Amino acid sequence: MSTPQSREQWQQMADGLAINGQAFINGEYCAAQSGETFDCISPIDGRLLAQVASCDLADANLAVANARAVFEAGDWSKMAPVKRKQVMIRFADLLEAHKDELALLETLDMGKPIGDALSVDLAGAARAIRWSGEAVDKIYDEIAPTAHDEIGMITREAVGVVAAIVPWNFPLLMACWKLGPALATGNSVVLKPSEKSPLTAIRIAALAIEAGLPKGVLNVLPGFGHTVGKALGLHMDVDTLVFTGSTKIAKQLMIYAGESNMKRVWLEAGGKSPHIVFNDAPDLKQVAKAAASAIAYNQGEVCTAGSRLLVEASIKDELIELIVKEMQQWQPGHPLDPNTNCGAVVDKQQLDNVLHYIRSGLDEGACLVCGGQQVLADSGGVYVQPTIFSDVSNQMTIAREEIFGPVLSVITFDGMDEAIAIGNDTIYGLAAGVWTADISKAHKTARALRSGMVWINHYDGGDMTAPFGGYKQSGNGRDKSLHAFEKYTEIKATWIAL
Repeated sequence: MSTPQSREQWQQMADGLAINGQAFINGEYCAAQSGETFDCISPIDGRLLAQVASCDLADANLAVANARAVFEAGDWSKMAPVKRKQVMIRFADLLEAHKDELALLETLDMGKPIGDALSVDLAGAARAIRWSGEAVDKIYDEIAPTAHDEIGMITREAVGVVAAIVPWNFPLLMACWKLGPALATGNSVVLKPSEKSPLTAIRIAALAIEAGLPKGVLNVLPGFGHTVGKALGLHMDVDTLVFTGSTKIAKQLMIYAGESNMKRVWLEAGGKSPHIVFNDAPDLKQVAKAAASAIAYNQGEVCTAGSRLLVEASIKDELIELIVKEMQQWQPGHPLDPNTNCGAVVDKQQLDNVLHYIRSGLDEGACLVCGGQQVLADSGGVYVQPTIFSDVSNQMTIAREEIFGPVLSVITFDGMDEAIAIGNDTIYGLAAGVWTADISKAHKTARALRSGMVWINHYDGGDMTAPFGGYKQSGNGRDKSLHAFEKYTEIKATWIAL
C-alpha cells in the first residue's frame, strides 16, 4: 500500500491499526508478570490507544537473565561482525518497509507531525541501524609498539548486557541511536521506552527477530521510571546503562550505578542551548527562519532546542519582527495532516509544565511578544502556541531551566565576550549556534563555548557521521559516529612474550 497523502487517509489507516501494548522478552510478546497495565493516551485527541504492560522488577530480572544467557551462549556476541552486519541491514530494511505503520504509531503516541515522523524519525532510525551495522566490520583493533620479542594486542569486546532507557520526544530515533552500536558490537539489550510513548519500541522488537536477531538479544520493557527503570539501574547483572532524558533522572541513574555494581553509565541529558546572532550575520531572514524552527520544531520538545536566542543589541528589534513573521508558519495543527509542522504536546502534564513556565516569564518581567496560549482545546488534545519572550535576562527562570516546549527567550548582548559569557552561563552544555560573516569570530566563539556541538550559520546540523552529546550537566559520552561504539565495548590489553 502506498503512503497516505492526506489527513483523511492517515486517519483511515489509524482506525484500522492493530496496536500491541505487550512487553517483549526472549523473543516473545507477553504481559507484565504482575498483569498490571497502564493507559496509553494519544495527545492528538485524548483517545485511548492501548493498554500497555506495566513492567517492574520481576520483568527486569527475567529480561536481564535471558539477555545474559544469550550473550554467554554466543549466538550473537560471538557471531562474526560481517554476519551481524547483515542482520542489522535487514533490520534497517524492515524499518523502512514498515515506515508508514511506525510513523503513524509515533504520531499517535506523542503528537509529532506525521511528515516529520516519516522524513526525520523513521529515516533517521533506519539510517542509525544500517550505518552502525555497516561500520562494525570496519573497526580494527590495535597492536602496541613493542620490542621484537613481544606482542601487545589491544582489542575491543562487547560489554555484555546493556540497559537502554530512552525518552518520549523521539522515541524510535533515540532507541535506534542506542540499538545500532549496542547490537552491532554483539551486546544483548534491554530497552525501556518512556511510558509516554512506548508503542514503536514494542513494535520493532518483532521486526528485529524477523531480521534474524536471536531470541533474548533484544528485550523491550514498557513501564515507569520508578519501577522498571529503577530496577534496571540497580540491577547487578546489567553491565552498561545508556540514557537520554532529563538531567534530574540522569543524576539518579548515576546514584543507582554506585549503589549496585558500578555499571558503566552513559548519559545524554538536558540542554539550554544559546543561539547567538551577531550584528554581522549574513542574512537575518535566514536567521529568523532558523530561530523559529529551532524552538518550534517538534513542539520545542528537543534537547538541543535553541531556547536562548542571544542577539546583538543593535539588531534585536529587526530580528524579533522577522521571527514573529516566521512563527506564523509554526502554528499548531492536526498531527495527521501532512501540511502540519507543529503538532500536539506529548501529554497534559507537559502542557501544564509549559504553561507554568510561560506564567513564570510574565511574573518575572519578561515581555510576551507572541503566543503563550493553549489552543485547539476542543479537539480533546493538548496544543500550545509557540511563544516568544523579549527583554529576558539570563537570570530569569525561563532562561535557566529546560522547558521542553516552544518557548523562546530573547536576550541581548554587546560584543563577542559578553555573548560567550552569557552562552556559557548555564549548567548545561549540549549545543549552540553562531551566526556571523566573520570567520575568525565564528571560530573564536565556537571554541570558547562549552558545548558538545556548535553550528555556524545554521542550526541543528550533522548526521550519523558526527558525534552527538554535551558538556557539563548535559551528560557524558556520545551518540552517533564511531565514538558511540566506545560506550558499548571494553578495551582489553593482551601482552604476549615471544
